[in-house]
Amino acid sequence: MRLLLVEDEKRMAQALCEILRLENYEVDHFADGLDGLAAIKSNIYDIVILDVMIPGINGYEIAKRVRNEAITTPILMLTAKAELDDKVTGLDSGADDYLTKPFMTKELLARLRALGRRTLGTADGNLCFGDVILDINTLTLSCATNGLSVRLGEKEYRILEYMIANGGQILTREQLAVKIWGFESEAEYNNVEVYMSFTRKKLNFVEAKTEIKAVRGIGYELRCDDV
Repeated sequence: MRLLLVEDEKRMAQALCEILRLENYEVDHFADGLDGLAAIKSNIYDIVILDVMIPGINGYEIAKRVRNEAITTPILMLTAKAELDDKVTGLDSGADDYLTKPFMTKELLARLRALGRRTLGTADGNLCFGDVILDINTLTLSCATNGLSVRLGEKEYRILEYMIANGGQILTREQLAVKIWGFESEAEYNNVEVYMSFTRKKLNFVEAKTEIKAVRGIGYELRCDDV
């Protein structure tokens, strides 16, 4: 999953990014509210971790604006403002959860997992599409009809997670490049094609009927016509 962290405390941001990446999250960080708001509007993030007191525009206002634009990305507010009224304001602004500083790492990770399950519409740690099952905890791909399974590489997993989460919609190469490699990456479109090839091989390995189809001039589509 790709997370956005909007936090202006440098040490806190560095520590959080390190912790989250060790948990296999992809993380982008911005210290300014306006930059964070623009990043959220890109709609490529699965969860936003949002501080309240940040320069440019505060977290409450960011949450209000993105909800007014019908952006449904889950928001976890992470802040030192611990009064009940502050929590109510955060939740009423559009946050899905509210965690106060200082916090325990285990609690933060548990809350992120809960928001992740809500985002992906799964309660058991699995994503399903056609005849394939993607275990989001072990990065394992399996076929529901024959029981064959294989461990995915990180990028292969990100590709299938994104495609399944979007319900088999056609995704452009640009969408995939930004989602998998991020805004700051120098990844080119041929990287997408290379990893699409790897991912297709994994689908073939488990003998799935689910396929990744290239849509000429646009991008890729996850399809399963035989199930």
